[in-house]
Amino acid sequence: MSEKPVTIYDIAQLVNASAATVSRVLSNSDYPVSSEMRDKIKNAAKQLNYTPNMLGRQLKKNDSMSIGVIIPSISNPFYADVVLGIEEIARNGGYQVLLCNSHQNPKLEAEYLQTLLEKQVKGIILSSISPKKGWLNAYLDKGVKMISIDQRINNRQVYQLGFDYRYGAYLACEYLIQSGHRRIAFLSAALNRPSRLQLHQGYQDAMRKAGIVPLKEWVQISEDCENTAYSSTFEFNNGKELTRKLLMADERPTAVLCCNDLTAAGVINELKEQKVDVPGQLSVIGFDNIDLSQMLTPSLSTVNLPKYQMGVLACRMLMDLMNGSAAAEKEIMLQPEFIPRDSAAKLE
Repeated sequence: MSEKPVTIYDIAQLVNASAATVSRVLSNSDYPVSSEMRDKIKNAAKQLNYTPNMLGRQLKKNDSMSIGVIIPSISNPFYADVVLGIEEIARNGGYQVLLCNSHQNPKLEAEYLQTLLEKQVKGIILSSISPKKGWLNAYLDKGVKMISIDQRINNRQVYQLGFDYRYGAYLACEYLIQSGHRRIAFLSAALNRPSRLQLHQGYQDAMRKAGIVPLKEWVQISEDCENTAYSSTFEFNNGKELTRKLLMADERPTAVLCCNDLTAAGVINELKEQKVDVPGQLSVIGFDNIDLSQMLTPSLSTVNLPKYQMGVLACRMLMDLMNGSAAAEKEIMLQPEFIPRDSAAKLE
């Protein structure tokens, strides 16, 4: 059994002072207390290994030094990079980060929002996967400041920070077309988020501009399975499954664009098992440029998104809002960059 936590009453008893006096000294209050008594109290607190109840102080002052972050999954390196940027700015500003993983579950996302509100959190950075956003109004009406990252939320009270997914997919597809490819496939998890819808649109735009009509079998999109438990290998395994379907097409593509790098990793893995050479027989392009993309064999051509920068900007915007300063821009769109590597080749 753990020992009972030391309280200000224990310190007061040791130095023969009132609990109120101990509280004033330990909270650095301006209330007049003799220097001799201040030293006694601070020495006693150190001797007893006293830890202040910061949550209690915050509740009394109604001034939380914590910000909430809700993401779909920290197991996805994409979000890990974003959180690193958030954490650095928060730490430098004296804030703690309360990180919540919704595990791709809208119900859990809503529960975390309620929990953060109960903890007196005044600011939240949210990457929402919930199809309905109207229920956010209840939190915004209570004065909670909110920054939406990655997935757009159509609400005037929410500041937006996103990526131009449509243009990123367009760049990747255009690269393949300029490399001589015309049979280009698109593989994606369910199109149940703005980002994936924009990726699909960018693919269609590039194909249409080049006068290419893709076969139905070249566009493989997973079904929306809301009740499926999310795991760290979901995207990888989904890439493998979509690849098996793609290889059943009567006319195989020569290149494939994937919705993210983890899916692309699954594609490359399955192609190797099926004895399909990458990029000799099939070029593969991912999306996100997570660290894993450089470690694959062959190294993965992909679209870079400034993920760490997104975290930095999101946290700065949130801290400005919580401090009463209006952010310079209501919406910021970060631009992608295509990164050519070994998994995509020119057709001879």
